[in-house]
Amino acid sequence: MPGSVGDLYRLVSGLVRLHAVDGAGYGVTLRYVKPGGYFGVEALTAQRRRYFAEAVTDSSAEPVEVERLTRQGLVELSTFLASSLEHMSDSLLRLAGKPLRARVAAELLELVDSALAGTNAAGDSVIYLTHDDLAAAVGSVRETVTKVIGDMARSGALRAGYGKIMVLDQRLLAEMANA
Repeated sequence: MPGSVGDLYRLVSGLVRLHAVDGAGYGVTLRYVKPGGYFGVEALTAQRRRYFAEAVTDSSAEPVEVERLTRQGLVELSTFLASSLEHMSDSLLRLAGKPLRARVAAELLELVDSALAGTNAAGDSVIYLTHDDLAAAVGSVRETVTKVIGDMARSGALRAGYGKIMVLDQRLLAEMANA
């Protein structure tokens, strides 16, 4: 919850979404935390937390006592933080400068190997999320995201169903994300 500093956590299982909400109630996903990742990094600097951490799937996290980390643990944490900074920079550039179709494609590619995804009998990746959740993640609204998903489905990149999106062509989706 925004405000108090709290603890540093390492995600053991599941998927956690870090998101911010502005004064008007509009939200945007900052990043996802996958198993092995950390959140609550404000605990390292005693800065005020400015985002929400929400378990998107059944998740388990463990508190991390920074002062007890071994040298290897500190290297692991530092590497994760550097990677997260780069990922968030990419996400912000995508939000600021990419068309919605590219943002949606990139978000789906990010979730293909997450706890929200599985594989169907044909071997296709299936991401279990609603158009509302996807819209919140890319800074848009459900109606517009639904139109984009329909266009992507007509191109053969994916197929959408109730509460799920099947990725049929990851290469095509990657091309859309980089447009």
